[in-house]
Amino acid sequence: MAAEQGIQIADDGVAEVSMTDARANLTQLIRDVRYGGRSAAFTERKARSAYVVPAEFYEQAMSDRRMVTAFHAAMNELPKEERPQKFLELMLKKVDDLDST
Repeated sequence: MAAEQGIQIADDGVAEVSMTDARANLTQLIRDVRYGGRSAAFTERKARSAYVVPAEFYEQAMSDRRMVTAFHAAMNELPKEERPQKFLELMLKKVDDLDST
């Protein structure tokens, strides 16, 4: 049975390339990510093992991560009874809403 070669577009729009075919397709994959704004993934046995993302995506993710880390640190400094319970409940609902879309 012949293995699929080259860059394949998954159902979620992520370009995928197997580790076996990565070297031959690396330049094209990086160009697709850089100029097309599409994320890509390297796969091993059809499971994603690493992602390549546009620089802007990575920079935004790092900024978002800093904000989330700061939020958790600030919340952990407050005694539980002083934490705004309603706010936390609303945040959890918003996360659930985002996960379901």
